[in-house]
Amino acid sequence: MSKTKNFTVTEFFKRFSDDDACLDHLMKIRHGEIQECPKCGKTGKFSRIKKLPAYQCSWCGHHIHPMVGTPFEKSRTPLQKWFYAMYLFTTSRHGVPAKELQRQLGVTYKTAWRMGHEIRKYMGVVDGDSDLSGHIEADETYVGGVEKNARGRPSKNSKKTAIFGMVERNGKVMTHIVPNASKASLIPLIEGNILEGSTISTDDWNAYHHLNKSGYAHGIVKHQLNEWRSGIHHTNTIEGFWSHLKKSINGTHIHVSRKHLPKYLAEFEFRYNMRDTAAVMFNRLLLAF
Repeated sequence: MSKTKNFTVTEFFKRFSDDDACLDHLMKIRHGEIQECPKCGKTGKFSRIKKLPAYQCSWCGHHIHPMVGTPFEKSRTPLQKWFYAMYLFTTSRHGVPAKELQRQLGVTYKTAWRMGHEIRKYMGVVDGDSDLSGHIEADETYVGGVEKNARGRPSKNSKKTAIFGMVERNGKVMTHIVPNASKASLIPLIEGNILEGSTISTDDWNAYHHLNKSGYAHGIVKHQLNEWRSGIHHTNTIEGFWSHLKKSINGTHIHVSRKHLPKYLAEFEFRYNMRDTAAVMFNRLLLAF
């Protein structure tokens, strides 16, 4: 898949020069330029109402408020700042911390923090989860805390959060927070999200043993013996995703709580899964709002 042209900051401000331009765009993508009035039933264009973030039917004067039902509705933050925050999230590789939003938007830290979490939530809505197929790499990792046992996995008293991930070769990634890395936690996620008949590559963690009995072509790389590739089997892709995620959390966000970790995972999944269509990330995200 060829990569599309990036959406530059110059193009952003040319397209969304002020709140009015943002509202016009929101009205267009939510309701269309020409539509049937829900009150009088006549078809036509709705015109902008001065001094109100709303549009009215040219026949009966019925009002439509395009921000209703979105996070923008009760927000005092200008619409252009919301749009620019979404632009930053869709053009960053490592995420956007609340402090950076506060600096760039000129809002309070509390406002920036809330905006960031709303945007991450909708990134998860856009990305969603769908079945994986083909050649899949599966692996578990841990975020937070420091205590590890001899296998590099958390000790019983560790505060680390376990995350399970599955990624298609040259395709999309899917992550889930799990209570632990046991067979009971991981196998249902594999069977529920990877189509039967697919090829799965994992390390030699015992939870993955017997995947062949679930209808998969399963191959193992024995990391404990310093084996990193066995024929077509390796876990380099999913480990690369983990590496990027952890570097971004440690370097950009410093700390992410278990409570909010699912939203950060959704953010990184969204950008990874749309990496070949970067120019349309912003539009896809805005449609979710």
